Amino acid sequence: MSVRHFEEVATSVVAPYVRIDVMDRKRFEELVSQAIDSLPEEFLDVLNNIDIVVEDEPTREQLSELHHGDLLGLYEGVPLTERGSGYALVLPDKISIFQKPIESKCRTEADIAREIRSTIQHEIAHHFGISDERLDKLGR
Repeated sequence: MSVRHFEEVATSVVAPYVRIDVMDRKRFEELVSQAIDSLPEEFLDVLNNIDIVVEDEPTREQLSELHHGDLLGLYEGVPLTERGSGYALVLPDKISIFQKPIESKCRTEADIAREIRSTIQHEIAHHFGISDERLDKLGR
């Protein structure tokens, strides 16, 4: 094994555990995509008309909706449990994943990946009509 090959392998193994203060947006978006792709098929099959986007930080309006803690993600839309027969021809629901708050909470790429996955699952739960209070009781 050449020194260069060894360095490449060592870097790929260690990189997820190296402290990160600011992550490249492209890499952050890749982690979001991986988190979405790792969801069970039964969830992916019912995620229709919903956009999942990455934003730097929440807006003031989005923060005003926050009741406690840091805002790492936000579901904006009409939960499936509240949709009636007249629900049609509407803009997509939106899940925003906020990069800077997640980065400030996490130390490594592996931590960031776990937090992204957890945040996406939490916001998708809101899409299914599950409240923060219920999620707290479930430990999510």
